[in-house]
Amino acid sequence: MTESGVRPPLALTMGEPAGIGGEIALKAWAEARAKAGAARADGAVPPFVLLDDPARLEALAARLGLPVPVKAVGSMAEGAALFGAALPVLPQPLAAPVTPGRPDPANGAAVIASIDRAVELVRRGEASAVVTNPIQKSALYAAGFRHPGHTEYLAHLAGLTEEPVMMLAAQDLRVVPVTIHVSVRDAVPLVTREAILHAGRVTAAGLVRDFGIVRPRLAVAALNPHAGEGGAMGREEIDIIAPAVADLRAEGIDAVGPKPADTLFHAAARRGYDAALCMYHDQALIPLKTIDFDTGVNITLGLPFVRTSPDHGTALDIAGTGKAGASSLIAALTTAEAMAARRRA
Repeated sequence: MTESGVRPPLALTMGEPAGIGGEIALKAWAEARAKAGAARADGAVPPFVLLDDPARLEALAARLGLPVPVKAVGSMAEGAALFGAALPVLPQPLAAPVTPGRPDPANGAAVIASIDRAVELVRRGEASAVVTNPIQKSALYAAGFRHPGHTEYLAHLAGLTEEPVMMLAAQDLRVVPVTIHVSVRDAVPLVTREAILHAGRVTAAGLVRDFGIVRPRLAVAALNPHAGEGGAMGREEIDIIAPAVADLRAEGIDAVGPKPADTLFHAAARRGYDAALCMYHDQALIPLKTIDFDTGVNITLGLPFVRTSPDHGTALDIAGTGKAGASSLIAALTTAEAMAARRRA
């Protein structure tokens, strides 16, 4: 809480300016404004301040025919006070004009600065959480970015000695990939007892701290078909995954597995756990995006601050067309506010 007793707003980064981040931010504010007269309820869009270029947002709103007033502000507190009347923007100027669908590495520094500033604001208590719009990593690499993605960069900004954990959450499913931004070929050697233990510990602690689950239940997926079929289809389950599950249980964490991945995500199975640890990226993301493509949220566990993001990319193919939906961003905003409230409590 601020000195006035008002919760700080969320800090929303610009993401890739040639992508859909600006459009979905405009639409999220419009949704918040449409519900402004109603009593605050679950699913309502919480106040946020966008770290972006006001001029490009005004031009984008005009191009898309979105009646969203854009107002530059000098602080998060000013933005919170203004939120009901206009989309508040802490100016982050761009170096080059933006063409939807065509990222320009010249704007990479501004994209990175937006993330840096959002983290600084939340660590100073001026923002309650960081919500990140999607970035185009290829454009940032050309601008000198040297991290595999948002998650790893945020860990760097936080000065962590251990990697945070990426969780994807939808209405009735939470998944955690033990290995993330690597090829399937490279992921297999990274599925280690220590990596599973780390993911399990951070996930369990995050479910308690940020979701209010007193005794989290973790289901641990197998790597191989049929959980290795007793070693006939691979020994990772016997030599690595099962011992890691035993270690988690010895530490008091309610973990079960390894479970065959092809039977882990149907409705009845999902009722048996609070989060599923998966061995590689697509093993986690395919079921989540199949079950709830529109409102999935990317959550980083293990950071000293709350960070969420829409569970989709920059969508360069539809940028500037007005087709992008804001549902995942709205879910990321509401999830971030709920997590921040639990940490305050």
